[in-house]
Amino acid sequence: MLTITTKESSMLTADTWPIAAALLPLGDADPAVVPAARLAERWRSDLLEVADAGFEGVGLTDSWVRYGDLDARGLTALRDALTETGLRALSMSAIRRSVIDERDGDAHLAYAHRCIDAAAELGVEVVSFGLHRALTAEQAKQQWFWTVEGHRDDPDDGDAWQRAVRRFRELGTHAGEVGLVVSLEMYEHTYLGSAASSVRLVEEIGLDTVGLNPDIGNLVRLHEPVESWRMLLQATMPYANFWHVKNYARDEDAAAGWFSTTPSYLESGVIDFRSAVKIAIGAGFQGVICTEHYGGDGLSMSAANRDYLRRILPRRDYEVGHSRVHQTSPARVSS
Repeated sequence: MLTITTKESSMLTADTWPIAAALLPLGDADPAVVPAARLAERWRSDLLEVADAGFEGVGLTDSWVRYGDLDARGLTALRDALTETGLRALSMSAIRRSVIDERDGDAHLAYAHRCIDAAAELGVEVVSFGLHRALTAEQAKQQWFWTVEGHRDDPDDGDAWQRAVRRFRELGTHAGEVGLVVSLEMYEHTYLGSAASSVRLVEEIGLDTVGLNPDIGNLVRLHEPVESWRMLLQATMPYANFWHVKNYARDEDAAAGWFSTTPSYLESGVIDFRSAVKIAIGAGFQGVICTEHYGGDGLSMSAANRDYLRRILPRRDYEVGHSRVHQTSPARVSS
């Protein structure tokens, strides 16, 4: 049984809730692709855009920089860029590096451990991992990659499931040792691709330093029948310790087998985020919220979504539910 750790005395409000901008819209600024002479200025320029969009916090997405591959000098330079631009790194997301990948799982696990150490160096308190794989060549050709099916985890492969349990438990133990928590990102067609499977995985891992990132936008955008967004959140939010938020307009004719989705503002998509926030708080969620968006001016969309969240998050005293996982670093929870 996972430990219940939420403290009502530390309840967040609309003004204090940590909201970060994901770096998905800013392209690839990794040392492997940016000349060394331009690297510091590129990082500063990108982070200034985030700050100028009104954010105080940033979600370090590793499509921007591969944090687990930075050396000590690189981490120092990144910390300096964050300080110079007045931003706090609130979260780190390592994406498309499944630790149960048949070919590269060992390398991805080692990278994940290095990300945890990098996060600790940068003062980040939550690191998000997932089981989703790199986009296929066919997915990469599409305007919206989710319209073409990618990898599927085999639900009948007990060895792969147990490998996921063991490896995420290993990462959660490491995170706890350095004062962080691990969050597992929900993603279609993986062992984190449904409410029941995601909850089962976290329960079997059995550490309160490992929770869920209920990024249900990854599920509702699929051109296929999907679980109700409300049921997804009701089942997973008691285990949530971090939250990627994004929304999609969705139209469907299930009888005819026709589905269509496109990215939208948080307030205008199929997920009712006003209700979603109430579900989250009722389940004890008090974690970082990271705004994501695909297509167009993703940073401006993230800023608009931040402002919407500030309008719907609670401004007055409220009753927070009891989470089954740590909402931040164990050190902070116990202070």
